[in-house]
Amino acid sequence: MNAAANAESNGPCGIAVMAKASMPGRTKTRLVPPLTFEEAAALNTVFLKDAFANIAEASRVTPILGFAAYGPIGEEAFFENLAETSPGLIPAAFPNFGDCLFAGIEGMLAAGCSSACVLNADTPDLPTEYLVRIALELAGGRDRVVIGPADDGGYYILGISRAHRRLFAEIDWSTERVFSQTLERAAELKLEVVTLPAWNDIDDAQSLLRFANRVDGTKAASGARPFVAPHSHGHLRKRLHEGDLARRLTPSSDLRVNAA
Repeated sequence: MNAAANAESNGPCGIAVMAKASMPGRTKTRLVPPLTFEEAAALNTVFLKDAFANIAEASRVTPILGFAAYGPIGEEAFFENLAETSPGLIPAAFPNFGDCLFAGIEGMLAAGCSSACVLNADTPDLPTEYLVRIALELAGGRDRVVIGPADDGGYYILGISRAHRRLFAEIDWSTERVFSQTLERAAELKLEVVTLPAWNDIDDAQSLLRFANRVDGTKAASGARPFVAPHSHGHLRKRLHEGDLARRLTPSSDLRVNAA
């Protein structure tokens, strides 16, 4: 291995949040109703803040750089104050979501990262140890796929150290087939696959209610401790106390919101 290749393989792991600038009517719209478009946009902002805070926490354990694979183009200023250290910005605004993911991967590798991971913006309490683990699994430029399945059939994170475009081709995005089809692409490429524990997206009223009721620090079934998600939990507690969000989240009399 020559010196340049060795430097690349020893570079940091890049983690890019697939991030949209918060705009009412254009972000987190699957949560409308019960949220309003304005509330959904505000939730998008705190979810992003927690995603970058989580990446920063993981970077204290192993070399990791945070990025935003973002859209729309022209909204770069939105991302300046989402984290203590502004993330690197990678334009990723394409009609096909697979092209957005691949743009994030290419952008991180071009920035000198030895591996690149794309992270969704719907898991603000993802255990930090999962971010650390994906960086370690890819350390040294190992040509493998590391993927974290979501409970809706998609995935919350995918990491690779080489830009395999095929991993993102012919995928039925936003369906329960995303994870299984991605494994099929990895098999076609004869890539080793490392699977992280499953985690749940927050993309509808029921999953938002579960998140609102989750006790900070309670370990998941895998034994991992969820990230405390201070921005998201603080935002939701305030909204649950001050308005009628609790009622809108729990239309059924047998459901309750713990706003403590």
